[in-house]
Amino acid sequence: MAQLNFGGVLENVVTREEFSLEKAREILKNETVAVIGYGVQGPGQALNLKDNGVKVIVGQRKGTKSWDKALADGWVENETLFEVEAACEKGTLLMNLLSDAGQIQAWETMKKHLTAGKSLYFSHGFGVTFYEKTGIVPPKDVDVFLVAPKGSGTSLRTLFLKGQGLNSSYAVFQNATGKAVEKALALGIAIGSGYLFETTFQKEVYSDLTGERGVLMGAIAGVFEAQYHVLRQRGHSPSEAFNETVEELTQSLMPLVAENGMDWMFANCSTTAQRGALDWKGKFRDATTPVFNELYDDVLSGKEAAIVIEANSKQDYREKLNAELKEIQQSELWQTGMQVRKLRPQTK
Repeated sequence: MAQLNFGGVLENVVTREEFSLEKAREILKNETVAVIGYGVQGPGQALNLKDNGVKVIVGQRKGTKSWDKALADGWVENETLFEVEAACEKGTLLMNLLSDAGQIQAWETMKKHLTAGKSLYFSHGFGVTFYEKTGIVPPKDVDVFLVAPKGSGTSLRTLFLKGQGLNSSYAVFQNATGKAVEKALALGIAIGSGYLFETTFQKEVYSDLTGERGVLMGAIAGVFEAQYHVLRQRGHSPSEAFNETVEELTQSLMPLVAENGMDWMFANCSTTAQRGALDWKGKFRDATTPVFNELYDDVLSGKEAAIVIEANSKQDYREKLNAELKEIQQSELWQTGMQVRKLRPQTK
């Protein structure tokens, strides 16, 4: 475990050089890893584990689109693909990658197969942290830990196939066997993490819910809409408004930030852009800080968790979600985006 300096704060991180794939395989050699849920994170983690030589089976409800996807991905019914309960029974290490709502619904089925010495893995601290709302309280005689890739399962798989990786957090909630930490790290390496940093179940879910509602999705979507609409109201064309709001950010500037940081991106823009960005940065920071504090308070209190659980438990949840997503997709902003993407030069 290496200790690195992050802006003056020392943190313990685990890299692939320190914790090799060979070591991970050795730790997991006697495990049957049952990936429960083949939706968002399931495919990427399951396929990466299989490609890295770990014994993996998949548990998914038959007759669903996710079951069909698992078949298409090469999992074989009654050999490596099973109904959820059968997979829970066969697995020694259960990776609970169902949606937060799905975890609540399947918990009693899963719990009865969590016999002494087994392990329970999550990629999100939601169910355990908000146990009073979810009812998810693991038995005391099983190891409980998480590895949370900082990105989608699709990205995890795509980067893995390129020989790269997503950074992940890890946390141990319960160390019944004394081997929970090494199993968490082994799985983190085997699913294709870039490096692993330590957290807790609570901190993982608090940061994750804040991030998703904030900079990662909610805030950026809202800022996109605000700037695009202002430009359109001031007489700019859809193409100009979209390019100045979304296209330049995603195709030009964010790759520079990812490569070397915000200061490096600023340094590689015009002096006019630099001056304006530096002058306005503080105004946007000060304007949004109260919103982020309000958001974090709602996450900390469990209010956001309650909203999620209530919404996901309704019979018409998927129908309403699709309607909301369709509204975004059909907006002028993202219809313009669809056309702009078609005009990007194609790689020959």
